[in-house]
Amino acid sequence: MPNRFRLTRYTVSIVKILLLSTYELGRQPFGLASPAAWLRKRGHSVNCFDLSRQSIEEAALRDAKLVVFYVPMHTATRLALQWLRVIRAKNRTAHLCACGLYAPLNGSHLRAAGFSTVLGPEFEAELAQLADDLASGRVREHSEIPETRIPRFSFEVPDRTGLPALRKYAHVVLPSGAHRIAGYTEASRGCKHLCRHCPIVPVYAGQFRVVPAEIVLADIRQQVQAGAEHITFGDPDFFNGITHATRIVEMLHTQHPHLTYDVTIKVEHLLRHADALPTLARTGCFFVTSAVESLDDNVLLKLEKGHTRADFFRALDLCNNAALALQPTFVPFTPWTTRSSYFDLLETIADRNLIASVPSIQLAIRLLIPSRSRLLELPEIATLVEEFDAEKLFYPWRHSDPALDSLAENISHIVAAAEKRKESRSETFERIRDAAAQLQEIPPASFRQVGPQRPAPYLSEPWYC
Repeated sequence: MPNRFRLTRYTVSIVKILLLSTYELGRQPFGLASPAAWLRKRGHSVNCFDLSRQSIEEAALRDAKLVVFYVPMHTATRLALQWLRVIRAKNRTAHLCACGLYAPLNGSHLRAAGFSTVLGPEFEAELAQLADDLASGRVREHSEIPETRIPRFSFEVPDRTGLPALRKYAHVVLPSGAHRIAGYTEASRGCKHLCRHCPIVPVYAGQFRVVPAEIVLADIRQQVQAGAEHITFGDPDFFNGITHATRIVEMLHTQHPHLTYDVTIKVEHLLRHADALPTLARTGCFFVTSAVESLDDNVLLKLEKGHTRADFFRALDLCNNAALALQPTFVPFTPWTTRSSYFDLLETIADRNLIASVPSIQLAIRLLIPSRSRLLELPEIATLVEEFDAEKLFYPWRHSDPALDSLAENISHIVAAAEKRKESRSETFERIRDAAAQLQEIPPASFRQVGPQRPAPYLSEPWYC
């Protein structure tokens, strides 16, 4: 093991550290709890603030020698850059560090903004070493981004001390209208697959790490004690390690028989491990999220998703037969989307009784092309994109059919207005379908002819990138 990952029990002096999360899908930030455990174990003083739920304490900000932003996704990274100006105005001497999946993807832009250290998603050990170096005065002004394989290290049970209570975060909404307090943990990191559009791929490059079962269950146990009635497993694909995954849920159900949970699984794995789906249902799985992305086989091939339209229908039937709700996510607006393929997506969602299972925002998502994306390997994408936008942190692109860009913008407005009015998903879906129907050459049948939609449990804050 390289020296930079070697742990020491004590440090010569204590470093005051500020760990900041800007956005983590409405969850209590795992990305703060995990490094907090490492840093506190080494004797450092750690303050955690979730900026989506809290204000920073002036004293903690002023006294911090190390300020760390966790940037696991695109929105979180853009918000971190906005917050950075506020942080620098209050503390001009702290060492600034960005860590998480989107940190190495945007390393040069983060450095230009003022970050001195940029660490990837498996950052805990390196961050602990950085704190020790600051304590001893050995740290360099700019630390290099590791370009080697994703490191391996011994995991620690996340330390959630000082974070806002779970009841302040997203919760599960049941068909009855009742709510369940939700927690969050990870049983694995990285992904074995190389889907072309996925931001995990340029960083992990097919690497995959299993978190020991005892660490996962200890984290769940402390969240149950804090009031969690449901757990979201945030693994990019829960079935990357099928034996590990089924062992975890069997143990979870034995220890917490009334606890429910949800997981994310590829269509490809739902088909390959269909015999494990009844185990999920029996052990308390409420629903399965799957990144279906498109129902157009041409688009699925471009994205290298590893499944087809027909595969999705098979996976949907398998989940239904196992009494599992399948909640697909989509990227409906891509350079290859047509007016008819978008409308077909809507019609299929309605026909397959999925309106209640698809958050309205999913119908407005536009393909995001971040730095280092494998999408840039496609000649048609390389010639389509404009110059990288260093403020928005993506490559802008326009559709060859301007009407589809206008439709995407219109649907975004429809969804935003619906959220303010607190419309049901069915009501919003009808508005979206009406907007899309205006682009069809043949007027479609009325949406109101679609049969009753089956209610499904869902998280109160939907997935977004």
